[in-house]
Amino acid sequence: MRSPAPSAPNWDRLFEFAVGQEGQFTTKQAAEAGYSPQLMLKYVKNGRVTRVRRGVYRIVHFPAGEHEDLATIWLWSEKAGVFSHETALMLHNLSDALPRKVNLTLPTAWTKRRLRVPKGVVLHHGDVPRKDRVEIGSVPVTNARRTLLDCVDAHVSPELVEAAVRQARARVLIDKDDVKAIRARGRAALRQRRRVQAGRREPLARDVGQRRRPGAQAPASRLRPLSRAHRRRARRQCDDQRRAGCRTLRRASPHHQGH
Repeated sequence: MRSPAPSAPNWDRLFEFAVGQEGQFTTKQAAEAGYSPQLMLKYVKNGRVTRVRRGVYRIVHFPAGEHEDLATIWLWSEKAGVFSHETALMLHNLSDALPRKVNLTLPTAWTKRRLRVPKGVVLHHGDVPRKDRVEIGSVPVTNARRTLLDCVDAHVSPELVEAAVRQARARVLIDKDDVKAIRARGRAALRQRRRVQAGRREPLARDVGQRRRPGAQAPASRLRPLSRAHRRRARRQCDDQRRAGCRTLRRASPHHQGH
């Protein structure tokens, strides 16, 4: 049975893909529009499209977008990722701090995948249901409530989270119940961190911080048997000290002073 003949290249179809993706499209989408890899290479050489990264292209004359870099990362994730954590805080305008990394949450089913992660991207794994996401521009983002809970779980600065909570409440992005849940999660996370820190300090205090009284013997578990060379050296030192003590006593005796 013959395989179906490839469809003729359809630029309008390709453009439809690019419109909702900051002017970008994937190799798979190009194939659906009838463009083979060889034809895409020709278009790259002719200057009609440009290669953004492996498997992702951009129409050269498409107007520049606000989130092109994020759209590229989203297409790299096969449109399965959702921007989250501090990146989502920035996209919601809940923080003035610019995150050094792009935070992207992938489905839990992707946990065991071996991925070549783009530079500057931090991956998280967790399922984000439809009710916990919104679209900002052309990319999916966790909503304000999910974003703040994720930041608490990721140990983002409590001061930064609290400021974002107040802003989100003032803009009615979250309600009172959300505020209570986020702050309760924050208090629980703080208690957990303190327990972990106390657990790390405890062995240090037990092994190093405790001081023994003068003359007290070290714990048996920390005493090591002396080697034969150490025992010989110790005996010589004792003998030298004994002879030196005897000479001192003879010099101090009245009989010796009389002579």
